[in-house]
Parts: sequence; structure tokens; C-alpha cells
Amino acid sequence: MGNLDDRSALTGRLDRYAVWWRGHDDVVYAIFSTACVVYAASVFYGYMLVQTGGVWSAPLDDVFIHFDYARSFSRGFPFQWSEGNGYSSGNTSLTYPMVLALGHWLGFRQLNLMIWAALVAVASIVVFLITVGQLVTAGGSPQRHRWARFLIPPAVLSMGALDWTLFSGMENAFHLASWGLCLWGTLRLCAASQQRSVDKWAWVVGGLGALLIGTRPESAVCVATFGLYCAISTHRSGVARGWRASLKVLFAVGAPGVALLIVHALLNVTLTGEWSANGAIAKLFLNNPFMTAAERWERYRSLIGYVVNRLTDHHFGVPAPVGMLIPIVAAVPLLSRKLRPSALLMWSQIVAWMLLVSLNNQVRWHNGRYAMPAVAWLMVLAALGVATVTERGQATAKVKDWLSRSWPARLALGVAIVGAYWYGQAPRMKDQIWFFGRACRNILDQHVTAGLLLKRMNVRRVLVGDAGALIYMSDRPGLDLIGLGGYHDYPFARSTVHGLGASLELIERIPVGERPDVMAIYPSWWGDLPTYFGNYLTSVPVRGNVICGGAEKVLYRANWAPLDRRGSPRSMRDGERIIDQLDIADLMSERYHDYQFPRPGMGFVHYRVLADPADPRRDLFDAGRIIPAGASERASINTPPNGGRLIVRVAPDKPLKTRVTVAGTEVGVIEAQPGDGVWQEVSVDLPGGAGGQAPLILTAADNESVHYHVWVVGR
Repeated sequence: MGNLDDRSALTGRLDRYAVWWRGHDDVVYAIFSTACVVYAASVFYGYMLVQTGGVWSAPLDDVFIHFDYARSFSRGFPFQWSEGNGYSSGNTSLTYPMVLALGHWLGFRQLNLMIWAALVAVASIVVFLITVGQLVTAGGSPQRHRWARFLIPPAVLSMGALDWTLFSGMENAFHLASWGLCLWGTLRLCAASQQRSVDKWAWVVGGLGALLIGTRPESAVCVATFGLYCAISTHRSGVARGWRASLKVLFAVGAPGVALLIVHALLNVTLTGEWSANGAIAKLFLNNPFMTAAERWERYRSLIGYVVNRLTDHHFGVPAPVGMLIPIVAAVPLLSRKLRPSALLMWSQIVAWMLLVSLNNQVRWHNGRYAMPAVAWLMVLAALGVATVTERGQATAKVKDWLSRSWPARLALGVAIVGAYWYGQAPRMKDQIWFFGRACRNILDQHVTAGLLLKRMNVRRVLVGDAGALIYMSDRPGLDLIGLGGYHDYPFARSTVHGLGASLELIERIPVGERPDVMAIYPSWWGDLPTYFGNYLTSVPVRGNVICGGAEKVLYRANWAPLDRRGSPRSMRDGERIIDQLDIADLMSERYHDYQFPRPGMGFVHYRVLADPADPRRDLFDAGRIIPAGASERASINTPPNGGRLIVRVAPDKPLKTRVTVAGTEVGVIEAQPGDGVWQEVSVDLPGGAGGQAPLILTAADNESVHYHVWVVGR
């Protein structure tokens, strides 16, 4: 009797444990997810502190771009990279700097803002894991299936490169949390049993979708798939009666995000003159005006191939075949009737995301961070794939018998998959932890140190080529030569695509008192810039570099003396005045004059610093565009009613001959011979007429030509 009583007592306890588990497994899963995230964070941040000697830092200088915008937001200058520079679209994420600004306002200043970013990352990843766990529990899933979600946290956090990105201080973790909330709303919408509830949840998902797009604009593809999923699901369930009701759901899910994109674009064009954000202009190869369609397609194929191969041959594990386990196992949920809809939703987002981010020239860099959202979703599917392989399952008697008999083998297969994956991932994880700590130390040693040095120098404005820690730590006004920072409506982001000469033309436009007095750059990035426009001050080295753009960040005293202070031709005659002027390669001047250069593969910007014709002892800068023989550049200019002259600044290396056409009539030919390092100004007479706006065409006749500046003068 004793043994029977003992067994009965044990059975009773197990039943009570089972009842308790059914009532508390959501809480247990939340605690488990939090514990996994805190452990992973402690490993990465702990090794960072070992490398930095206890100082908080970040593994990417781009993290400090978020910090720049966050600090400005906290101080009352929203959407400004550098206070006083005006509105900037350079931060691709609209919402993440606001979250960081809250930390800055609460007192997380200077490098301590990274502590706040770490807290946000941990909380965001926990939100993502909890919400994505509902893929298993949604729809009244039987208790025996709910265990599968406990595989998700260790699966997601087992990917070293993904952890590197999530804990880096970039917006990726917050982006996944926003995505998870969007998924949560989607599942609630699809579970609704009444049209009224569906309509309400559709707008909730739409609002969350706007948050998602505001965090990363590429997420528009995610919101689109969420909307299609909701519309199709409610139509099939019969809750949304008719396709019109389903289209209403699709509209409600997508409208807030579309409205946000439209408002952002209108704000951009109103305040900067550009519809696109600075990041898209500077980074997307589609915005390169010199590339042919074939070159763009080849670049796209190259970037897609690079990203996929980098993930499967490196980040997912070595040797290379191990890396293919992740996408293969992630495809297994497509075989599960219960998981197939969710798997299709996530796979469509994975594919769409990868195709979209491969338009970004920067997708090769930053340890693959642009692809990491898709990697996170892939790891979730891989966890569910392992669960599908090892689950006992429920089906017809015949299938159930097969499942029962094959379960030991399937369990062994699942264990083998996990073991093979970890065999390939373990060295990658070790490398990523080391890489994280070393990168944080590199940024601290070079960028942060240089920024503090600039602060002690009390500079007026700093010209930088990477808008991050230099400005954040110096807390001085900045000018970002790449254009992510922004300066009023000056198109520095687009000028970067055209070339350094175009950027220098914009600096020439800046009032003298607003120009940078110090440059903090990698000289190898900028050609002759420091030679012509800088005087060496000092340099900040980095040792054991794995992330910085160069071995030394060099500081120069800026010397803008070669920039044209007069803006007038040196060959004006007595009584002449300037009617109009087109400064070629100055994008703002080109915009005002509807200037067009031949493309693609032509019109490259070229600049020179030569002797000023008015004072040969002084250097003079100007930039123009290289126009091949037989090609033309076009613009709209003001012409004098009583006639005048068209003056063109040139500095040919070969004999120059250019046909000049005004208002459809060829008015003459300008010619020049190679000079001796001095700018030349050649002219052609303009006949009298009605005056006003007229089209101008300059056609290179015999050799390629470069026209640097065009003036229309009259009396």
C-alpha cells in the first residue's frame, strides 16, 4: 500500500505542478526571456568594460550620430544633428533618438548615454522575444505545443553577429521591439471574431506600423506584408465579409505608415529642398547619377550576393555548410499546418528586407547590421523549425502512430541540428564578443579622445567626415562633409555623391564666420583637401584597429583662403555688371539654373586650385564638370536685353573649343589653350533681344572640356 500511496502522492504533485504551469507559463517565459537577454548583455558589455578599462563606449561611431540627435532633441532642437545647423533628415530613424533623448533628459549624459542605450536594448529585446513567442501560443494553442517558444530566446541570442548589433547602441534592438508590437497587434486582429474588433485592431496595427516605419523606413515592406496578412486572414475566416471589408483592413494597417512617409518627405523638401532623407541620398547607389542601368544592376547583384554569402559562409557558422543549416531549418515551419501562415509572413519579410537593404552601398560594413533584422526573424523560424522536428504532434491515428514511433529519431535529429549549429557558431560567438570589446575600445581611443581634444581647443566649428563622437564629445557645432549631419538647406549629402569639389563649392557658399575653423578627418578619404585647405595640428592614433576608418584621426587648422571671396569674373570691363552667374558643380547654383549634365558615365566633378588672374600670388579654387567631346551641358540663364557677354572660367589641359548656343541660336565659339597654372576667362558676345530667361547649351567640340563658372554680364 505504501508504494501505491507514494505513487498517488507523486501523481498529485505532478498534477498540481501542471495546473500551476498552465496558469503561469506566460510569466515563466517572460522571466526566462529576460534572463537570457540579461546574460547575453552582461557577456558583451562585460567584455567591453574589460577592453575599455571600465569606461562605457560603443562599437560604432554611428551610435554617436544617434546621440548627437538625441542631445539636440533633449535641449530643445528636435531633428538637428548640431544645434544651430537647422533641421536635418540625416538620422534615418525618427523615433530612436527620441527614446535616447529621454535618457539624456533623465541625466544620462556624455558616455553614460550608452548605459541608457544598453537599458533600452535589453528592454527592447525582451519585448521582441515575448511578442514573437505568441506565434506559438496564439489561437488557443494546446499546452503541449507552447513549450516551443522557449527555444526562441536561446536561438536568437546564440547568433554572435546579431548580439553584436543588438547591443551596439544602434536602433536595431528598438526596431525589433517595434516589429514585435506590430506582430502582437496583427495576431490580435486575426483572432478577432467581430468586424468591429477587426476595424479597431486594424488601426492599432496601423499606428504600430507607423512606429515601426519611423524607427527604420525600410520597414515599409514589413507593414505591407502585415497588412496583406491581416486582410487575407480576416477574409478567409469570414470576419471581414467581402473583399471591400478586407481592403478596409489593408487600408487601416497601411495608412498611418504611408502618412508618416509622406509627411516626412514634405518636411524634407520644405526644409532641405530634397524629398529623400540624407541617408538615402548618400548611401543608396540608385542616387548615383553617373552609373548606367547595367552598372546599377551589377552593383545590386554584387551586394545581394555579398550579404547572403557573408551570412551563410561566416556569421551563421563555419565550416560553410554549417551556415546553411539556419535557412534550411527555418524553412521547416512551412511544413507545419499550424505554423505555415506565420512562417509565410516572416519569410516574405525576410526576403523583402534583404532585397531592399541590398540597395544600400553600406550594407557591406558595420558587421552586417543592416541585414540583422532579417537574421533575427530567421533565427525565430529556425527555433520553431527545431520544435517542429522534435514535437510529438497530433494527427489521425495512422499518422499519430508514425509520429510516435519516429519521435526518438526526430528528437535525435533535433539535437544533432542544434549540436552542429553550435559547433559552427561557437567560434563565431567568441570572435564577436572579442570584436565588440575591441571595437568599443577603438572608438574610445580615437573618436572619443579626438572629440575631447576638440572641446579643450574650444573650436568654433568642426568639419568632420564621420558625424558621430567627434561632435558629441566636443559639444561644438559641426559640419559633416558626408552630409548625414546636415547644414540648413545645403545639399551636402548629394554633393558627396557628386564628389569633393561639389562639397567644397557648398562650403564656399557658407558665410565666412560660419565656416569650420578645424578639420578632424581621415586624410586618405579626402584626397587633396588637407593639402589645399588645412594646416596640420595633431593626430589621434588607434592601436589594434578593427573598426575605425583609419589609423590616425588628423586635426588640421582650416584655411579657406583659396575659396572665391568675390564671386565675379576677373575680366569684367568698365561699366559691365553681372546679370546672372552659374557656378558649375555648385549643386545649389545648378538647381537654381535647372542645370543638366550628360549622363550616365559623364559629368564627373573636377576641381582645381590655381593662381588667381587678379592676383597671381593668391590661390583660387573652383570646380566644374568633365564633359566629353560631342556632349553638352544645359542650363537656364538670364540674358540682358541690350546684349552683353557670356564669360566662362576654364583651365584646359588640352586645346578647348566649345560651341555656345543661347535660346536655340549658336552665338559663337569659345576657345582656350593650355595655360601655366593660371585660371583663364574666355567670352563670347551675346546679341541684344528680349532678355529674360533663355536656355544655354555648352557643347564640347573637339576635346573633353571642363567649364568651371559661367557669368552673363551686360551694361
